[in-house]
Amino acid sequence: MHVKGRHGLDELRRLARSESNARMRIRLQAVVLAKQGRSSVEIARTLDAGRRSVQTWIQRYNEEGIEGLAHRPGQGRPWRLTVAQRERLCARLDAGARDDDGVCTLRGKDLQRILQKEFGQLYHLNGVYKLLHRLGYSCLMPRPQHRKSDPAAQEAFKKNSPGSWRRSAPPTRARRSKSGSRTRRASDNKAR
Repeated sequence: MHVKGRHGLDELRRLARSESNARMRIRLQAVVLAKQGRSSVEIARTLDAGRRSVQTWIQRYNEEGIEGLAHRPGQGRPWRLTVAQRERLCARLDAGARDDDGVCTLRGKDLQRILQKEFGQLYHLNGVYKLLHRLGYSCLMPRPQHRKSDPAAQEAFKKNSPGSWRRSAPPTRARRSKSGSRTRRASDNKAR
């Protein structure tokens, strides 16, 4: 493989050793091996990478230098919600359930309905959970609280109730039945 003489072999080795980013280190090692005269198949086998990937890295190095080896954003499927819509959704989630939602805690099905109604996006339930994960929300769910509950009354109940409730007695184990007799084996009966 042809590599342009942008950097010396020793300089590329030093850069590869000092690189903290694993992707960039592998790409620099590919350039070093290509500069030593190895083929793309040998480089791919040595670095445990794809042959086409190695060829792309060398081409990008030849065109742009070391900057061309950096990770490029934009890979993967784009977001279906715009940045403004994602911010609005996060604010909506942080505020919690509204009265018009009809629930005390938002679940995946509720978010699916909100996404379709307020944002015009139809998501499958698994897609809703993936979206929440990408937005930084975890699957932990707080204990639901009824919208008409009174926190002051709950605290008063806790203060006025007895400190320890009596536990019921542990369950007793049933005894073996002593009724009935042992049966004989069929062969004992026929022996007579």
